[in-house]
Amino acid sequence: MILVDIYEMMSCWTFLIALQVVIVSTYFLWTRKSKKYKDPLMTDERIEWNPMPLVPYEVENEEPPLMGKIDENVLNVGATSFLCLDKEEVILENAINCLHKYGVGSCGPRGFYGTIDVHLELEERLAKFLEVEETCVYSYGFSTVASAIPAYSKKGDIIFADEAVWFAVQKGIEASRSTVRYFKHNDASDLERLLSEAAQKKELNPKRRAFLVVEAIYFNTGEMCPLKQVVELARRFKLRIILDESLTIGVLGKHGRGITEHLKIPRDEIDLIVGSLEHSFATIGGFCAGTHFIVEHQRLSGLGYCFSASLPPMLTQAAITALDILEQKPDMLKELDENSKKLNKALAELKHFTFRGNELSPVKHIYLKNTDKTDDSTKQSCLRKIANYCMEKGVAFAVAAYLRDVEVNCPEPSIRLASSRKLNDTNISMICNLLDEAYESVVPNNKLQSS
Repeated sequence: MILVDIYEMMSCWTFLIALQVVIVSTYFLWTRKSKKYKDPLMTDERIEWNPMPLVPYEVENEEPPLMGKIDENVLNVGATSFLCLDKEEVILENAINCLHKYGVGSCGPRGFYGTIDVHLELEERLAKFLEVEETCVYSYGFSTVASAIPAYSKKGDIIFADEAVWFAVQKGIEASRSTVRYFKHNDASDLERLLSEAAQKKELNPKRRAFLVVEAIYFNTGEMCPLKQVVELARRFKLRIILDESLTIGVLGKHGRGITEHLKIPRDEIDLIVGSLEHSFATIGGFCAGTHFIVEHQRLSGLGYCFSASLPPMLTQAAITALDILEQKPDMLKELDENSKKLNKALAELKHFTFRGNELSPVKHIYLKNTDKTDDSTKQSCLRKIANYCMEKGVAFAVAAYLRDVEVNCPEPSIRLASSRKLNDTNISMICNLLDEAYESVVPNNKLQSS
């Protein structure tokens, strides 16, 4: 009986609660329907939309506007097209044909629907050219090395890097969140000191991955890496080598295979080779080369490879054609080497400038002489005036640009000059004479040196 009474009581309460819910819901729906809501934006009057600015304050930009298109009559020694393939008719023709076949872009990353047959062909050709097992192609040169480093080195690992590595390498190291030790530029003795100290502190051990990051020719100095000494230290202390050959692929070696061919270092001594297609191959993008195991890992963990749209097919075809030309005409490498050597000799005779750059390096950096007491902003301003003066006289230079508050060991202001295979003795003489002439016009009575 007691259970029956409880059941009847619960049924009564359930009925009352359900009835209350129905009444409240009916009232809510009726009142909502009776009230006519008028959207204030739904009006016949024209309303002007004045969006708030994305940045609520004015940003001061100290950098001058980009140079823009350079006239064909101007001698451009700022562009890093070392082999001068950017205006080859056959490259332009093949790129346009590829444009008609595939369109402008792939519109997707390589791992989804961005892989086209030309991408696979370029990777196969590069692997054969570089004499490695496999390569993978990126769509942007900067993101290649910036993605390759954090694809392998993670938090808890340790990286040893030259203090002069360029900004993309620095961003790759930063993205890895690894412990980093910078050694003095091109100083194998300082690198050995750091490695020895790390070994004594047990920072180098079998449970911790260690990497060594260098450039074959440093973009910020134009100087060549002492790779033989670096390889010896890496093997002695059991480090993996990541080598950026952006400025040496298509430049050094009998066939243009880079510093390893030039110094006769076995390719398997280098764990990962990173390079750019934006200097010698008349296109954009970059590549990573190594064993199948190393390259395949990047296809799954290289952020620039996984999440960026693939290299446009027409630019991929341009790189393939440029590679064809390089293999058919290896003598162009000798022409580039000779001009780089001649340029070094001529730059050594400058009155008001010093310079850095290996004799075989196509990149040279020109600095103002005797300006130790002058601040960097004044030097930068003076160099821009010199470059503008030379531009008006028919020679285009590039003033090296750096993020002074961001970059590690930010380089001294300089004019970055690029050699090419089409330079001749007359061009080289004009370049050097014009530099001294520009200095004497921009800085009368050497006021910059006495400041």
